[in-house]
Amino acid sequence: MPGRPSLAPPPPPGVVSRIGANVIALFDHMGQITRMTLGTLRQGIKRPFEWRAILDQLESLGVASLGIVVVTSIFIGMVMAVQFAFGLRKFGGMEYTGRVVGLSFARELAPTLTAVIVGGRIGAGMAAEVGSMAVTEQIDAVRALGANPLKKLVWPRLVASVIVMPVLAVVALVLGFGGAMVITDIQFNIPSQFFFRSALGTVSMMDFLSGMFKTPFFGAIIALVGCHFGMTTTGGTAGVGNSTTRTVVVISITILIADFFLTKLAIAVWPVF
Repeated sequence: MPGRPSLAPPPPPGVVSRIGANVIALFDHMGQITRMTLGTLRQGIKRPFEWRAILDQLESLGVASLGIVVVTSIFIGMVMAVQFAFGLRKFGGMEYTGRVVGLSFARELAPTLTAVIVGGRIGAGMAAEVGSMAVTEQIDAVRALGANPLKKLVWPRLVASVIVMPVLAVVALVLGFGGAMVITDIQFNIPSQFFFRSALGTVSMMDFLSGMFKTPFFGAIIALVGCHFGMTTTGGTAGVGNSTTRTVVVISITILIADFFLTKLAIAVWPVF
């Protein structure tokens, strides 16, 4: 008896189909994050305010992140100072190194690089922690007990991230500028007092505020993206690993995109200040 002819495998999707699927998935994630954000804000204003959980997250996200902020900010400041000093020396303007480093750190490097570096750490931690709860059905257990997961899990992490990021950015600014001041004094014989005074005379309070006002938005992005990928985790331990990886990538890209639009917004409202 002749066998039935086997069906040919379907052709692989084309480039246009893959792009369309990725665009649809992007808007789907954006819609889910927006809905989660609105639900979290509605739940957050209700009693109880979860102060104990917020304090625990402040310690977990802020205090535990000080080490990486200290190391990265100091060495980034030293690298930027060396690069600017070498570049400006060609034009006889090495004395402007303090001004350039001060403006760079106050307006951009301290808030943005801190958010990218720290965001990868704490965002991955949120995704792993919440994702583990999702795959072990602990989130369903929270719902079964009559509590709202947005109130218990997302709200404390969102508030803590918004509070922690400005503090970490200020620490990064101080330490990064200190590292730059030390290395220019040692390697280029630029007195630390002159370096500090020239930078202080150039960097205004508006420069400082234009960088710091972006940090709460970065903190919100980190918390919302990390919790979103954590709560939508499926597939056991392998799914937790995939969610963690996607969280780090998405947080880094989203922060850089948001940084551009927030910078444009700061420039647009500059006359208000």
